[in-house]
Amino acid sequence: MTEYLNENSEVVLEIDGTLDLHQFSPKDVKTLVPGYLVECQHKGIYEVRIIHGKGKGVLRRTVHAILNRLDSVVDFRLDDKMIGNWGATVVRLKPLAMEDH
Repeated sequence: MTEYLNENSEVVLEIDGTLDLHQFSPKDVKTLVPGYLVECQHKGIYEVRIIHGKGKGVLRRTVHAILNRLDSVVDFRLDDKMIGNWGATVVRLKPLAMEDH
């Protein structure tokens, strides 16, 4: 598990390739998503599901904008399996170079 700190409290996340953003404030997403993806890379997890929900799509667009700026992202797409009624994006990550481990 890896710890992420936000302004209010400490949050412990399991790095398992699925990040559910429902429990986080939208302002935390800009640092949380890149940090989580780096931790996944370090654990050898190169396909990650980010659950952002369907709603009005604001959080989805924020996540996609973040992903578009990250060099570590190969590509991403909306999850065609949709977990229950929640919207999700599947992200493919570049493997870390040996010197980055």
